[in-house]
Amino acid sequence: MGHAGAPPTSGAVLPFPQRAPLQVAFTRTELIRILDLYGRMVAAGEWRDYAMDFARDMASFSAFRRAAERPQMRVEKRPALRNRQGMWALFGEHGQVLKRGHELAGVLAPMERRLLKTVED
Repeated sequence: MGHAGAPPTSGAVLPFPQRAPLQVAFTRTELIRILDLYGRMVAAGEWRDYAMDFARDMASFSAFRRAAERPQMRVEKRPALRNRQGMWALFGEHGQVLKRGHELAGVLAPMERRLLKTVED
């Protein structure tokens, strides 16, 4: 036993302090899912370009019909919202929120449906 005021010597393990990540990124699985949709939309003639942005609090993927235009679709990953409405959000061409959720597949569903309509026409 230690002296009064001295730290205990009971062999307690203290966790190593974790640094916050410098930026949010997509996992390999998430990126494969997003790029698969992008590739199918390119093949359907809907999209021609994309951009990715990585910041301290969010990562985003934007798809464009033409590089000079605003994105037709933007999907964002915001881990800070994980316990609220979900960390995934899908935005439309005018910045409107099309879908929010906890799972990437569910958030991309409106774009998957749009692709099916495009292919069927």
